[in-house]
Amino acid sequence: MHSSDRDEMGEARAELVTATDPPCLRLAGDWSIHRPRPLRGPLEEAFRESGGSALVVDGSEIGKWDLGLVAWLVGVVATVREEGGDLRWQGVPEGAVRLVEQGDARPPEPEQPSPAGEGMLAWLGARVLGGVTAMPDALRFLGELTLALAGMAGGRIQMRGQDLLHVLDQAGPRAFAIVSLISFLVGLIMSYMGAVQLQQFGAQVYVADLVAIGMVREIGPLMAAIIMSGRSGAAYAAQLGTMQVNEEVDALRALGVSPMEFLVLPRFLGMVVMMPVLSLYASVVGIAAGMLVAVQVYDIGMFEYYHQTLSAVEPGYFLVGLVKGLLYGMMIALAGCYRGIRCGRSAAAVGDATTSAVVTGIVLIVVMASLTTILFQKLGI
Repeated sequence: MHSSDRDEMGEARAELVTATDPPCLRLAGDWSIHRPRPLRGPLEEAFRESGGSALVVDGSEIGKWDLGLVAWLVGVVATVREEGGDLRWQGVPEGAVRLVEQGDARPPEPEQPSPAGEGMLAWLGARVLGGVTAMPDALRFLGELTLALAGMAGGRIQMRGQDLLHVLDQAGPRAFAIVSLISFLVGLIMSYMGAVQLQQFGAQVYVADLVAIGMVREIGPLMAAIIMSGRSGAAYAAQLGTMQVNEEVDALRALGVSPMEFLVLPRFLGMVVMMPVLSLYASVVGIAAGMLVAVQVYDIGMFEYYHQTLSAVEPGYFLVGLVKGLLYGMMIALAGCYRGIRCGRSAAAVGDATTSAVVTGIVLIVVMASLTTILFQKLGI
């Protein structure tokens, strides 16, 4: 039994021979995308009626061919796959076979979601492995920054002074407003919470000690650091990440300019210089807020509160706050610049880098706050 579609000599021809087992599809002539090709419909219908479980494609008589042959064979392969049959090639040009098989390639089956327990373990394992694999890159970044700082100490630096002044302005005076608001509200909260408890013993005057020591040693630097992590740390990551997307960082390297010295170092120095100042400022604003609550709500005299604050706060406490502000500034700058300079090449990557910079910065700040608090307590400072 034969089903065929024949054209003139030299034209593309296809003939399905069903008398053989398995059926054989014989191709001949020149197959071009710009010339007529046999209709597949009758041939495919004949294959279905034959009930064959396989099909042999014989292309030994094919002359010239191009993508027209490939497109025609892809349709044939789809029909055979629908019928659950097997396809065998015989004499078909190897290039055509490779292209047809690529066109017939199926995407991998989606993985079945794992149970909740396994999913959590897999997620935790992936996070741990990701952190371990990122360690060499983070250490390389720290090493490059250390070399840049050493070069600055030796007078060999590509950083521009106006860039440092711009960073100081952005991280300092322009941040006073938000730092003032948050520190004032935190001072109010501390004063109210402390005075309520101390009032039970008639010792509400000691709220001055609570607010002053807490703001100077811990809360002032910590709140200022968290604010700056969300404000300036995110800005650093977004700026450097956008420069990565626009290939500006690659352009600097091509010009022989070190991105670490030209881009990262000004931001690092600006944050390290301004964070102690912001920490001290936040502490003063918090103490002022505490005084307002004590005077207006608990009828504590202003001068009494002032003298109680002076007697409670030792000079070493200010030193502790300044040191913590310095360390927090380093953490913010490192997190923001590292995430930005290692950003990917897409808009989504910039968003991810910004989010990661804020999260990483806050985590580093809290860890550093815990370590320094324990250390200073052990040292009796």
